[in-house]
Formats: sequence, structure tokens, C-alpha cells
Amino acid sequence: MNVGRRSYTLGARAESREATARRILAAARAAFLENPYEDVTLNRVAKAAGVSHQTLLNHFGSKEGLFAAFGEEHHEEIQALRSRVEPGDPRSLVSALMEQYERFGDVNVRWEILEERSGLVAEGMSEARRHHLAWLEEQFAAWLDIPVRERRRRVALLCVATDVKTWKLLRRHLGHGRQATTALMLELVEAALSPSDGETED
Repeated sequence: MNVGRRSYTLGARAESREATARRILAAARAAFLENPYEDVTLNRVAKAAGVSHQTLLNHFGSKEGLFAAFGEEHHEEIQALRSRVEPGDPRSLVSALMEQYERFGDVNVRWEILEERSGLVAEGMSEARRHHLAWLEEQFAAWLDIPVRERRRRVALLCVATDVKTWKLLRRHLGHGRQATTALMLELVEAALSPSDGETED
């Protein structure tokens, strides 16, 4: 038996399988970002990826499995955007958030609406909120080394100031342009970091 030949064949098959999975995920990404979750069908994704419905199932098992895989990839994309932030710099943080929300803000809001109808989406959104909170606390650690009650107040205000729904209110409902929305969100973040009445900072 030619072991080298067999290893080459197995390696080629693994590469082919991985390439197929990447094509399917790329098609799923486009579908989930452009359409409501309930409107995305496995047949449509499979056709866009150039594979059969069964091939898609062999890779991801179900629509829920496909969405979960897309969610992991999407999370990595968001983390890459946020990794550019200079720790402790409100302007840098808001700039990264605006880039994220301009790309995915409308989709995020759409997913939030779906939370009550989909446990999988609700789980994903809950995890995203936890990551967002931890990220804010990490970025503004120097502002949060304060008594617990004041820390909770600041963190709550930071969450409101940087939430996607705040972006949507400013950008979509009130009709502000990107530059004006950036300035307003920065103002909200800086206000959230300011001491409250009666608080003194070292």
C-alpha cells in the first residue's frame, strides 16, 4: 500500500471539504446579513454556494447549526474591528463602533427583534451583550476604579451611550449623518465617564 499516496488523497479531501465549508459560510453570511432569519432557507444558501442541500446538512447539520457557525465567524469579524481601539481613548472606541454599526447595525437591530421568537438568536444576542459589557469595562478600566455604586452608574451609562439602538435612533430615526452621529455618541460616552454630582475623583 502506498502510504504517501493515501496521505496525499486524505489531505486533498480535507482541503476540499474545508473549501466547501467556506463557500457555504460565505453564502450563509450574505443571506443572514441581507435577510430576516426566518426568510433564509437552506436550499437558497446551498444554491448560492454551489452545493446540494444534503452537502450543506453534512457540514452544518441544520439551519440552526449554520447560523451558529455564521455567528462565530461574525463575532471574530467584530472582534477584529474592535481590536483597533486604543485602550482608554473614547474617540478611538466610538470610531470603531461606528464602523461596526455602519456595516452591521441594521442587522443587529433586526436580530434583537427576533429574540423573542428564536432561542438560538436570543442566546447569541445575550452572549454579544456580555462581550460588549466586558469590552467596555476593559477599555475604560481607568475610569472604573471607583466605588461600586458609581461604577455601576458609569457602566450603565456607557452601555446606553454605545448601544446599537442609540446608533439607530441617531442615524435612522433622527436622520443624523455619520459624522454627526459619531460626534453625538462621543459626547454621550464622555458624559458617561464624567463624575456625578457629589463625586470626587483622584
